[in-house]
Formats: sequence, structure tokens, C-alpha cells
Amino acid sequence: MTAVSESLKGAENVMFLRLIVKRRRVGGGVAAIFHTSLLINERPRQTFNSFESLMLSLVHPSCKTQKPVLLVIIYRPPGPYTEFLSDFSDFLSDLVLSSDKIIIVGDFNIHVDAKNDSLNIAFNLLLDSIGFSQNVKEPTHHFNHTLDLVLTYGIETEHLTVFPENPLLSDHFLITFTFTIIDYTAVESRLYQSRCLSESAVTKFKNIIHPLLSSSMPCTNIEQSSYLNATPTEVDYLVNNFTFSLRTTLDTVAHVKTKASNPKSLTPWYNSQTRGLKQITRKLERKWRVTNLEDHHLAWRNSLLLYKKALRKARTSYYSSLIEENKNNRRFLFSTVARLTKSQSSTEPTIPLTLTSNDFMNFFTNKIFIIREKITNNHPTDVTLSTATFSTINVKLDSFSPIDLSELTSIINSSKPSTCLLDPIPTKLLKEVLPLINSSILNMINLSLIIGYVPQAFKVAVVKPLLKKPSLDPAVLANYRPISNLPFISKILERVVVKQLTDHLQRNGLFEEFQSGFRAQHSTETALVKVTNDLLMASDSGLISVLVLLDLSAAFDTVDHNILFERLEHAVGITGTVLQWFVSYLSNRLQFVHVNGESSSDTKVNYGVPQGSVLGPILFTLYMLPLGSIIRRHSINFHCYADDTQLYLSMKPGITDQLVKLQECLKDIKTWMAANFLLLNSDKTEVIVTRP
Repeated sequence: MTAVSESLKGAENVMFLRLIVKRRRVGGGVAAIFHTSLLINERPRQTFNSFESLMLSLVHPSCKTQKPVLLVIIYRPPGPYTEFLSDFSDFLSDLVLSSDKIIIVGDFNIHVDAKNDSLNIAFNLLLDSIGFSQNVKEPTHHFNHTLDLVLTYGIETEHLTVFPENPLLSDHFLITFTFTIIDYTAVESRLYQSRCLSESAVTKFKNIIHPLLSSSMPCTNIEQSSYLNATPTEVDYLVNNFTFSLRTTLDTVAHVKTKASNPKSLTPWYNSQTRGLKQITRKLERKWRVTNLEDHHLAWRNSLLLYKKALRKARTSYYSSLIEENKNNRRFLFSTVARLTKSQSSTEPTIPLTLTSNDFMNFFTNKIFIIREKITNNHPTDVTLSTATFSTINVKLDSFSPIDLSELTSIINSSKPSTCLLDPIPTKLLKEVLPLINSSILNMINLSLIIGYVPQAFKVAVVKPLLKKPSLDPAVLANYRPISNLPFISKILERVVVKQLTDHLQRNGLFEEFQSGFRAQHSTETALVKVTNDLLMASDSGLISVLVLLDLSAAFDTVDHNILFERLEHAVGITGTVLQWFVSYLSNRLQFVHVNGESSSDTKVNYGVPQGSVLGPILFTLYMLPLGSIIRRHSINFHCYADDTQLYLSMKPGITDQLVKLQECLKDIKTWMAANFLLLNSDKTEVIVTRP
């Protein structure tokens, strides 16, 4: 027994007035009750011997031309299931070809809670191969088995509830859930710009770009001895001309065309070949059922086996190529694995059209202003307090070393092929034509390093709002974090700087020993192993441990630049043109938000290190360096990963005097963080007590 509540633009329809019933056999029958205001129509019914079905289509009231949501009600009587698996496979395959948003509910008489049940295993493999998700995780029957299911394809359900048994009504339990129908046409018809980079277009690009750069850029043959005489104006001129030449040449050989985006298929491996094999298999099955001849039965079985193998091969090939193409994109790989293991929704949340780019820009800017104002009002800050933990060190990094073509080529080829809105040409094309333009890129980077100046074009970021978790409401601005997308060449420059900065830090032992964030041979795994091992060792010794998990609000975005410069100079030994380079890197930065094809106005970045940049993470860990010394003064164990800090203290049962140390440590941490414009998030800070 399943009740469905549909939400149309926030208005829930909770009155059910109309009834459609299809009954074919005693003990079965399927029915649908719905509000007469809903645009629901019964679809032609396919007849199968192994199950009963009722199919309805539901369309959005203001967008009747879009594909409908299919609502399907199923009843499978108990008994042999070989025929059901075959029938249901054909049924699902036909459904996904007619709609990209499907909800199937009903009594399947399959014990999906029994992990080793052969029918359950085969049924789940079938759902997985076509792209359906099963959403019921609790018993739905008097004998504590999960028989009543909610299957979805391309649409999410929320608030799914299984009610306790009501013996007066049924030995099956009531299931309710909600789903939202939005104006999908408006989402799917979003416009985007693309180019057709054919082989001939790439060849024309190569033929034009090399002589163009050589003739229009007098700086491209600068000798290393001449770098010191260059001015910031010349560097900006070089970068701007390089960018302009690439962009105009690309526009000449491959014009930009505006297209309407189409929704991505949830089963892209289900192609024309597999569909053809399925159609052949169904024809052979029908022929066998009509003639009942063994030869026809054997032909059908062989064809079915061939189809299943082709489907598995197509799916394997699709994901193998997808992983190979994105092997350097860790974020993409993690999200792909999450979808395959069902730990994340198969549909990516989209930003609602009601949220504009200026909405996001104003929210992100005001959020930082509010946090800093709150810190200043509650804890009047003294900048000297923020740097008092360190005295000036003797080791210095006062100049960068220029790089050569081989190092530049290695860095570019090993970088992710991601392209930013600000890039003049796609990164894939840039890598292909690199031998023709590498000297120009080399001169831009070495000029920046030697004179300690970051070109202004490299300090403009397009901000992409990223939902913090897939399960959060995409209509709420507070559920997003700002991720800065920067031009590809600017990230290459940052990689060069990170390498030389990291070498300096490692050579002089300047990294925090218990900071696992953004360091080679360190990760969330090493942080987890360290903390877990310490807690288990304490437990084995009969000690109680108190673990405090600190969380900061928008930590990357509230970093104070002046404090950071002080820390780089006195705690890390950054001086000379290197310090001048970092001051230039964080000065006069601009950013704008781009969502749904619209860009916000530019906003100056006064605080923070850009999330999504190469340098941002390591600069943040250097900003946090004094924290380790503060915690050590109180003899408290700790471990950090970026802005997440874990404090833990072990003691004998009944002896709680050491908790005073922990309290004093937390007090000093809060004071230091306020002096550094960092705000502890009390709502997300947690305390865990472990016992032996």
C-alpha cells in the first residue's frame, strides 16, 4: 500500500478524489487515486503474464510540452520469477526510452532485505543495469520483509516514511513519500555556447597562431638577464596580448554557436546496439511462446545471453573510458565512485533559475563582512597578538628561480585539462599547440617570478557556487560555498610557486608536524589513522578519551591579508621579491559569480585565499601555523586537516582534573582565532567521549 504526495511549485496535493483500478486476478489488482486537478492520464498498458501494471503520465501544469513523469504501479504475485525478470527487463527498457523521469511503486513480493536471496540479487542487477534506484530500506510486511518498493529513475523522492502495521487494513504497511515536479523545460532548455573544433579548424589555428605571436609580441624572446628590467605594465601587456591573440584566432577558425542543452541520459551506455539486441531478443521470445518449440526457446536464451553480455560490456567500457579521461580529476573520480556505490545521488543538483548571479555574489560578500564584524564586536582584535607566537627565523626565501621549457612542459602536461570561463582557448587545445606557444608562456611566468608581480588578468576569478552536500536544498544560498575558477595559465604559475615554496618549507622543517592538509604523503587517511590509533592505544591502556572536533565558519574566506604577510615573513622566512610576489598575488583581486548563463558584477576581494586555487590551501595552512604551538603549551594531543582541528585528551576513569587543561586550551584557541579573524562554529563543533 503506497501513498504518493506530489508537490507542484510547493503546493502539495493532499486530497485524492479519482480512482482508476485494474484487476486481473484474485489477490492482485492495482489502483491509483489522485486529485482531479492534476494533469494525469492513463497510458496504454502492456500485458505481461508475470506481473500487473498501471501506467500514468503526470505533466507540469505550466509546461505541457515537456516529457511527462511516468507513475507506474506494479503487482507481482508470488511464484516462479524467471519469466518476471525477463518481462520486467523489457518493461523497464521501454520506459526509459519514453521518459527520463519515472517512479514505480508496488508490491513486488521480492525479499529485497535478504542479501543472499537469488531473486533479490538478480532483481538488483537488473535495476542497476538500467539505472533505477530502490528507495525503501525498512520492512513493509507483517513478517518483517521488504516487499513493497519505490523505484525511481531521474527523479528524487523525499521524506519516505513506512508507517507501522494496521491489521484492520492490511498485512502490508503504508508507505508515503513526496517528490517535486519543477519546470524541467526551463532547466533543460538552458542555452550554452560551444565550438566545433574539427581537425581542419585545429590545423588552421596552428598555422595562424605561431607567426601571429612571433610578430605581435616583442617580449617573447626576452633573455633571462633582461627580466629584471621589465615592469609590471610590460608583464600585463604581454599577458593581455597573448590572451587576445589566442581568443581572436580561435574565433576566426571556429565560430561560437549557441545551443540549447539537453539533459544527460542516466544510462549513457544503453546505446543503439544494446537496444537492437533487446528488440531481437523480444521477437525471439514471442516466437517461442507462440510455437513452444525447443529450437525457438534455445534461440531466445542465446539471444538473451548475448544481450546481457553486450549490456555489461557497454557499461564497463563507458565507465572505463570515463575514468581514463578524468584520471587526473580527483573530484570527478570520487563523485563517480560515489554514484556507482549508491552513496550519492545519481542526479547532479542544479542551481534554481530563481537564484541569480548577483544573489550569490551579494550573499558571499555579506557573509564574510558579517563574520568579521561579529568577531570584531565580540573580541576586539589586536594584530600583534596574531603574530606573537613566532619570532623571526633565520632561513630565508627571498627570490624565485626561473624555470626552463622542460619543467614548464612537464607541469602543463600533468595538469588537469579543466577549462575556465576566463580561458581564451580550451585547455585541451592549448596542450595540443603547446610547442608553438610554450616560449610565450615561459616568458610570462619567469617575468612574474623575477620581478615579483602577478599579472592582473591572473587575479580575476569566476566563482562557481558549489553545493556543500548533494542532499542539501539547492534553493538555499547558505548551502553553497564559493569555488574560484581561475585561468589555466595562472594556475600553472601558481604550481611553479607552490613547488619552490614547498621545497623551502620541507628543506627547513617549517610544516606543522600534525597538519595533514595539502601535503605530499599526507591525506585525510593519514589524519584518521593517527587520531584513531592514539584513541585505541589509550583505550587499550584503560583510559577514557575526550575528542573535540573544531569547525570554523568560512575559514578560507576570512583570512586577513596583512596577518598572512606577517606570518609569511616572520614564521616562514619569505622576504624580498618572493614576499613582494605574494603581496601582488593577494592585492587587487576581483571576482564575479557566473550561474545559469549570467554573470554578476565584479567585486573586489579584500579578504581570504581563493578556494579552488592552487596556492590557497597551502597559504591557509601557513596562516594556521601558530595554532600548533598554542595547543602544545597545554600538553593536548591534536591533529589538523586544513581548517578542521581535532583535540584529544586521555585520562584514567574518575580522574577529570585534566579537563581543566582542555578548557584552558580551548579558551586560548578561541582568543587566538578571534585575533586572526577566524570564527569557531559552535553548531558544528562536536565532543566525543570514548571508553575502554
